Amino acid sequence: MDHQAVLALFDRQMRVEARPETAGTTIEHAGRVIRYLGGDQDWNAVIWSDLDPATADETIDGEIRWFGERGLGFEWKHYGHDQPADLAGRLARAGFEPEGEETVMVAAIDELDLDTSPPDGIRFEEIVDPAGVEVLVNVAEKAFGAGIPWLRPRLLAQLADAPENVRMFVAFAGDEAVSSARMDLTPGTAFAGLWGGGTVGQWRGRGIYRALVAHRARLALALGYAYLQVDATDQSRPILQRLGFEALTTTTPFQWSSR
Repeated sequence: MDHQAVLALFDRQMRVEARPETAGTTIEHAGRVIRYLGGDQDWNAVIWSDLDPATADETIDGEIRWFGERGLGFEWKHYGHDQPADLAGRLARAGFEPEGEETVMVAAIDELDLDTSPPDGIRFEEIVDPAGVEVLVNVAEKAFGAGIPWLRPRLLAQLADAPENVRMFVAFAGDEAVSSARMDLTPGTAFAGLWGGGTVGQWRGRGIYRALVAHRARLALALGYAYLQVDATDQSRPILQRLGFEALTTTTPFQWSSR
C-alpha cells in the first residue's frame, strides 16, 4: 500500500469533503477548520484543520468560544499527522481532555482473506428497525462497559434518513446478543468505515470480531468500495493486522465540555 497516497485520499474524501450522515447534521467549513454539527443530541466535532504555529492557538480559542456560545460540548478529532506537530499539546493546554489514542488502520478489500465464518453457535442478524437498534445499543454498552448516549439517536436518525448508508449487525448465541458492529458507507468515496465492533467480555477470544470484520468487508466489496477504515484500539489492532490491515496514522479524540 502506498501509505502517503492513501492517507491523502482519506484526508480529502473523509475529512475535507465529509458529508452529513443524517438530515439533522451539517458540515460547516469555517476558515481553517471543518465542523461536524449535530446539535445537543448528536456528535459535534472539529474533523479537520489547516493550522500552523502562528494560527493554532487563536483557532483553538475561537472554536471553544463558538461552541460555547451555543452551549455545545465538542470533540476535536486529532490525527497524528495534523499540523502543527505539537497540536495535541496545544489542545491539552487549552483545556481539552484527551481520550485514548487509536490507530487508523486501512486495508485494500480485494487483498483481504475474507473466507471467515462465524464461530459455531453464533449467528449474525442485520439490524433494520428501531427494535433492533435497541438491542444493538444495549449489547454495545455492555461490551464497552459504559453508556453511549449519542449512539441510539444517531442510529435511529441514520435508519430514518439514509438507511442505505449504514449497515448494522448483532451477533447472537441462541437468544443472547453477544457482539455488535456497524459499517458506514459514503457513496462516491473509496472508503467504507467499520465502527463499534465490540464483544461482551465472556465471549471474547472466539473469533466473533474477526468474523464480523470479514462479513462487513464482503458487503463493502460487493458495493464497490476499495478500502476499509477502522479506528482501532490496542485490543482490536492485532486482529486487524492479522487480517491484512495496515496502520495509516493515529487519532485521538480531544473532548471539550460546555458545562
